[in-house]
Amino acid sequence: MYFTSDHHFGHKLIIDFESRPFGSTEEMNQTMITNWNAAVGKEDTVFHLGDFSFLNLEDTRRIVSALNGYKILILGNHDRGRGRAWWLEAGFDEVSEHPLIYKEFFMLSHEPMYMNKHMPYVNVHGHIHGQKYEGKHHFNICVEHWNYTPLSFEQIRDAVTASEEGGD
Repeated sequence: MYFTSDHHFGHKLIIDFESRPFGSTEEMNQTMITNWNAAVGKEDTVFHLGDFSFLNLEDTRRIVSALNGYKILILGNHDRGRGRAWWLEAGFDEVSEHPLIYKEFFMLSHEPMYMNKHMPYVNVHGHIHGQKYEGKHHFNICVEHWNYTPLSFEQIRDAVTASEEGGD
């Protein structure tokens, strides 16, 4: 089980906006496909927490089909204009317009959600790219923090557990 977000495939300006280390969208796209497939096996499942592609349907379908795994998309702010049917046609196996709860503890969403110490969840989210929320109730899964590579459930669980034990 893997998690990732905010690839922005084909989005030239994101390279500048987020100081991504790529000279072109082609280099960025290819590096992110390579990194995804190095981490994710064909039988694995990936939750993509939004803002997947700025490309047309044909080019987006080509990228989705090149990526390993069973792919679940939670729509991000840049995905919502196209709707569920478009993303299913692009090759995603499942598409959700709303946040999902995973393993009764992880709230998966595109935008960070309001969380406090009385809520029994950790919010795994994207949207804020290189920024990070302080505290142990948010986990930013944006590609900028994780070498443009999906993270395994175990990596997230271990990071959250270490944070809990640290008592911050």
